[in-house]
Amino acid sequence: MSFIVEYRPSDSPVVETVMQGRTASDGSAIRPAENHWHMVLVKHNGLRQLRMVGPLTSSSALPYIEGIELLWIKLKLGTFMPHLPTTDFRDTETVLPDASSQSFWLNGSAWEFPTFENADTFVARLVREEILVCDPLVDAALQGSAEDVASRTLRYRFARATGLTQSHIRQVERAQQAEVLLRQGTPILDAVAELGYYDQPHLTRSLKQFVGLTPAQILRLGED
Repeated sequence: MSFIVEYRPSDSPVVETVMQGRTASDGSAIRPAENHWHMVLVKHNGLRQLRMVGPLTSSSALPYIEGIELLWIKLKLGTFMPHLPTTDFRDTETVLPDASSQSFWLNGSAWEFPTFENADTFVARLVREEILVCDPLVDAALQGSAEDVASRTLRYRFARATGLTQSHIRQVERAQQAEVLLRQGTPILDAVAELGYYDQPHLTRSLKQFVGLTPAQILRLGED
């Protein structure tokens, strides 16, 4: 894939990672399912767009053109914007309106476009203004420490904060774990047993849906 990418860790309690990159040529790639929300700044030919990218429930093809500059702010699970209906953003990218060549509109105010260097400061301001919030129950439930919370409450809080169900999140995470094992050279049937799939066809269906590749294709990639 013709992407030149740079990652860095984040000090923000609501940010998973910050990444910037650019496309070196025209092409297409497989975009896997994604449980996390992203704020993505897209720059091309001097124009900028700030996009809210919601969770992606399945893999899909992603075409791209040469010369696109991108900044990804990957938000931690359970982080969301209360003024935006989370489920409306599932499997979509929403462009926030420009306020000027250097800023965009969000929740009635103009905000300067973030940079790779100041992304944490930008997010901290959003948190301080309560435009961006995090529901700690989401992480607690995924860590198995929310046993005393009613199932109805959990379903509501997951839908509000992530746009997804807890079951779907776990399915995607299991497929991601399977991809890691296979890339490391783990035999297919060993991955089936370790991750609790019913059989090899069950693993194959899961990987094709959430990763966009078959087990054999992932094994070959691990050999490169």
